[in-house]
Amino acid sequence: MDRKFNWIEDRTTTPDGVYRVLRAAILDGTVPPGGQLREAHIATDLGISRSPLREALTKLEEEGLIVKIPYRGAFVAEVSAQDVAEIDAIRLLVEPYAAELAYAALRGPERSRFLRTVEDLHQALAKNDIPASVDAHLGFHRLFYDLSGSGALQNLWNGWETKLRLYLSVDHQTYTDPRELAVEHERLAAVALEGDIDEFREELAAHFQTGLSGKAEVHPRKA
Repeated sequence: MDRKFNWIEDRTTTPDGVYRVLRAAILDGTVPPGGQLREAHIATDLGISRSPLREALTKLEEEGLIVKIPYRGAFVAEVSAQDVAEIDAIRLLVEPYAAELAYAALRGPERSRFLRTVEDLHQALAKNDIPASVDAHLGFHRLFYDLSGSGALQNLWNGWETKLRLYLSVDHQTYTDPRELAVEHERLAAVALEGDIDEFREELAAHFQTGLSGKAEVHPRKA
């Protein structure tokens, strides 16, 4: 079944505007992992030509959110429970180290920026804005890697981010009370700012519980 695409902001037929519409549709679950993005239907829904649409799809492909299959079309990329379990198992080992390396920056010049990611998460969840909540969630964790000063750690994060983004776009919708997710990050932030790495690791393990269990939501491909 094809979904109806609508403009989510001031109408703009530029490739970037179309990209934002499609990206939001992917991240809020309108088009789930494995779902097809049919050019003809999207162009009709949005009243646009194929040219900006194809540029938008190329950008989504470069970001890793979609895959193009010859003679079949464009599909939202899929992430498996095993993918998430493997990523979270490695993150549990390296993210505390990244937080330890980032400690001075988090306690100093980057403190307000770090705490802002938690506030952004609160606000996005309160509005049930899934794309914004995923951005804030990833932004929180990305700071540990970015502020670690380690290129190797930053490369690890960059390799995971797209799969995590797709997984979280589903996971955020499973919370009975979305505020629980923001509270989890408040606790992680407090522990990180205290510099207690062992306690941070324990909080992180609790935060990763679903992913580590290998029970992440998996969606079958829909032709």
